[in-house]
Amino acid sequence: MTLQLKLLLLLTFANGTPVIARKIFGSRLDCTVDGGVRFLDGQPLFGRSKTVRGVVLSVVITALAAPLLGFPWTTGAAIAALAMLGDLISSFTKRRLKLPPSSMALGLDQIPESLLPLLVYRSRLGLSGWDITIVVAVFFIGELLLSRVLFRLNIRDRPY
Repeated sequence: MTLQLKLLLLLTFANGTPVIARKIFGSRLDCTVDGGVRFLDGQPLFGRSKTVRGVVLSVVITALAAPLLGFPWTTGAAIAALAMLGDLISSFTKRRLKLPPSSMALGLDQIPESLLPLLVYRSRLGLSGWDITIVVAVFFIGELLLSRVLFRLNIRDRPY
């Protein structure tokens, strides 16, 4: 299995875990990351869909998956934490643009959560710019396609 494919799988675990967790747990343990705080513009900092449960489970599940893909668990945990940070940056930006929670913003919903971990781990994993471009592009397309599948399986509330 190529490094690019392994990283794509790690990113899928990191970003998919909160979606699956929401389906499994519903509203149980769904404490929001922002605690309901509003930013200077009066909009939520991140919004109700960004939960501590999702972030924690993303880090734990990705850390557990990492050794199966040949990475240390710490790399899996860090990749997930950075993916969640990218997702929070995306949500923060969407709130500033006054987009509704869970609405689609093509690119903004896919790129930060895949690009940030790869940029931070670029030298540690020996990634080239081309490697990063390929993984982000495949993640982007894959998330759009997988989102439709998850919607049809009644796991996602909306398809992208």
